[in-house]
Amino acid sequence: MGEAKARALNVVCLASYFKGAEFIRECRRQGARVFLLTRERTLGEEWPRESIEEIIPVPDDATPELFLHIMTQLARRQRVDRLLALEEYDVLLAASIREHLCMAGMGTTTTRVFRDKLSMRVRAAEAGILVPPFVHVLNYEALRQFMSRVPSPWVLKPRSDVSAMGIKKLEGSEQVWRAIDILDARAALNEQSSYYLLERFVAGDVYHVDSLTEGGEVAFQWASRYGRPPMEVAHEGGVFLSYTVEHDSEDERQLFEINRRLLSSLGLRRGAAHAEFIKAARDGRFYFLEVAARVGGAYTAENVEAASGVNLWREWAKIELAGDEHRVGVEASRREYSGIVLSLARQQQPDTSAYDDPEVAYRVVKRYHAGLIVRSPEQERVRGLLDEYARRFAEDFCAVAPPLERPN
Repeated sequence: MGEAKARALNVVCLASYFKGAEFIRECRRQGARVFLLTRERTLGEEWPRESIEEIIPVPDDATPELFLHIMTQLARRQRVDRLLALEEYDVLLAASIREHLCMAGMGTTTTRVFRDKLSMRVRAAEAGILVPPFVHVLNYEALRQFMSRVPSPWVLKPRSDVSAMGIKKLEGSEQVWRAIDILDARAALNEQSSYYLLERFVAGDVYHVDSLTEGGEVAFQWASRYGRPPMEVAHEGGVFLSYTVEHDSEDERQLFEINRRLLSSLGLRRGAAHAEFIKAARDGRFYFLEVAARVGGAYTAENVEAASGVNLWREWAKIELAGDEHRVGVEASRREYSGIVLSLARQQQPDTSAYDDPEVAYRVVKRYHAGLIVRSPEQERVRGLLDEYARRFAEDFCAVAPPLERPN
């Protein structure tokens, strides 16, 4: 143990996609040596190479077994102190490798709950958190009873995919049985119907809470509201919006309390989490939708930082390097409001220079994407700018792509 403290910690990051550059930079600032295992398709991305000891390419079609083999070869020549997944699709892989190498950190039992929409609903309901009525797409009689008891429309959701990928809204029982038949005709057994759940569609506004946990307790959390439900944007296209919830409001209080109970019930000891809830139009109550043990996508970290001064990637890195022995503590340096407007763009490198209000705090630089983050002490100003920018984005940039059934 003394030797481990005397030398620099070796941190291995798994990334099937380009994510977490600030996490890597912060690990290096804290004195750690970072090794990046990433698929060959991401080698051309702008990784912070000055902060990385070694980039280890993995074939794009690499199996979990190959990842594990490459990791063991690295572990033969380097002591590995931390193994972290920077991307949602790698969290379970990282957990299984940690267990094989007998490393500290979240294991597969806990990780599976954060990757399985069915398991997380069961746990949340057991903790007394409101969840829309749901049923596993498994037993035919249970499905019949569910559809006779719970009014349509329903949503058919894959248990393990992220965001709105693969979700279908269904209006009647015939559509459900037809969808099940289509799923069960798939060649890949892990894409058939038992890997899905059916849930009542709840109309309302969707919120998200982004948080950091250490020592099993929430150290920081920030509540935001989507301009349109993510499923609607994914399926219909258009402009994505998210903005800070009013501070000290009843919505913020309830969201923070539900999020604490949720993460405690799911067993997250340390790390980042992104949880989504819907405020139902019919009764005004918050219902749990899903949670992931990661930093939120769609520039959530940059949006939160604009209003709070807290960078989720950097603070998560500090928490991971400290381990369970020390508390980092996370405090916001400001308490303002921010919001993001984001869309697919027709142009390869869209020019947002005409959007020159002083509240613009961040400009997205990504091929075929247009995006801006605005910041102000007043929520009303943020929302006004987002509404204006969304209209202008629709004319200046907006492109629509068909929703993915599964990750590429």
